[in-house]
Amino acid sequence: MSLRQFISAGLLGLLASLALASNAPTPAPAAKAATSSTADHSKFKALQQSFASGPEVTKACLTCHTEAAKQVHKTKHWTWEFMNPDTKQRLGKKNVINNFCTAVPSNYEFCTACHVGYGWKDQNYDFTSENNVDCLACHDTTGTYRKLPGLAGHPTYKDVEFPPKSGKIVKAPDLRAVAQGVGKSSRDTCGSCHFYGGGGDAVKHGDLDSSLKNPGKYLDVHMAKDGLNFTCGECHKTSGHDVPGSRYAVTTVEKEGGHMRGKKDANPATCQACHGGKPHQGEKADRLNAHTAKLACQTCHIPEFARAQPTKMMWDWSTAGKLDKDGKPFKIKDSVGHDAYDSKKGDFRYESNVIPDYVWFNGKVDYTLRETKLDPSKVIEINHFNGSPDDGKSKIWPIKRFVGKQPYDVGSNQLLVFHTYGKDDSALWSNFNWDKAIEFGMKEIGAEYSGKYAFVSTEMSWPITHMVAPKADALACAQCHTGPGRLDKVPGIYMPGRHGNALLDTLGWSFAGLAFLGVVAHGAGRIYTSRKGAEK
Repeated sequence: MSLRQFISAGLLGLLASLALASNAPTPAPAAKAATSSTADHSKFKALQQSFASGPEVTKACLTCHTEAAKQVHKTKHWTWEFMNPDTKQRLGKKNVINNFCTAVPSNYEFCTACHVGYGWKDQNYDFTSENNVDCLACHDTTGTYRKLPGLAGHPTYKDVEFPPKSGKIVKAPDLRAVAQGVGKSSRDTCGSCHFYGGGGDAVKHGDLDSSLKNPGKYLDVHMAKDGLNFTCGECHKTSGHDVPGSRYAVTTVEKEGGHMRGKKDANPATCQACHGGKPHQGEKADRLNAHTAKLACQTCHIPEFARAQPTKMMWDWSTAGKLDKDGKPFKIKDSVGHDAYDSKKGDFRYESNVIPDYVWFNGKVDYTLRETKLDPSKVIEINHFNGSPDDGKSKIWPIKRFVGKQPYDVGSNQLLVFHTYGKDDSALWSNFNWDKAIEFGMKEIGAEYSGKYAFVSTEMSWPITHMVAPKADALACAQCHTGPGRLDKVPGIYMPGRHGNALLDTLGWSFAGLAFLGVVAHGAGRIYTSRKGAEK
């Protein structure tokens, strides 16, 4: 087997999962739905032409929407960078590392299928070009527009077989029809990236996957197709293309309570933005509303995540490289058909209906960046959620804790960027040569590599805030207040009926028993003496 064939085989599974809906037959263009818009884009002269590429469509869009690209350029969806206002850490494409696919550098053409732009294939990408902004990624309503991995953010411009050698054809979208049918963003358009983060459907977040395209009420009361039918933009109320709500700086405490949507000094993506600080009504309202001082709404109202399909909970890169008896890479599937092992990527573990971990969280997140010095004898927190029971800013939040193993530089004690995707054989590892993969990745970011690597255990936390269950499925009192309970590992809390000292409990019950016996004896004595008095 040639190296090109070897790499293609190893990437096939990941390519397939990132193809989004490409495994299904390409849907026919959607019928034009009734809309409250005052504009019919099919009548715009600028869109009544054939388009050979995405940038040509954007150029036409900008003849009317003159400020749109400038707005997009200022957002984290475009820059893939974020300045944390609390920690002052600049989180960017060159220094952020996760424990899934690990890093963007040297894997640009693959990763940037989820960029809101066209042509980001290397570190020399022109972030100032307005025509490079992809309007259609967020505003397609036809369901025919998709961006395949490996094309640096472009859609396919001709019919292609994808995944390679699968026999399945992905049709090139009719860019003219897509452009004339643009509309508001939807769960489909947002989900085309956010549902598939980390290498496939349901992999990364745990509370975001393709089941939310058309969920029932049991899965999400807000997005339920037969209920409120919210789009993502209903909560993530966007202004000037800047989407509020971020896992990098979460609003954990909303002191204001309910407020007008779009209020500039408040986050519309919080639960309190709509429900206020005292959302419960009825007989137990006071007791339940008292809990909101220390519990995030999500803690009780998202009892489990990955309730529709399994989410990946572990990725061990250190086991990559095993070959079968014929010296070829292989895969092992778990009981429901997910990869449990892949020679190209190592071991995985998927889980369903996962009970979250719970932590005190005040919204401040510290990241282990590529340049961060680490102690390889410890489990490395890729991101650390800050919080405590007494800082006045924290609440108990549910999280997904993802664990793994990944390479670090033994010489510098820093996490490594390594190469996992490319079309040039010279750029790829041969027979799982980690040195070659690491050398290429580190060269791409202009960083030194000592030449020695090992693997370190890592974990990464993800806030759980989607898949809100119906109120009847919210946590019951006993799930926390009866041991063993959900919050057993959360420090700094006391729960009547659960926490106590065994010796003190024994003494207490002993005194209570003696007091009861004293009352009984006293009562019996009174009865006896009263009868004796009557006899006289």
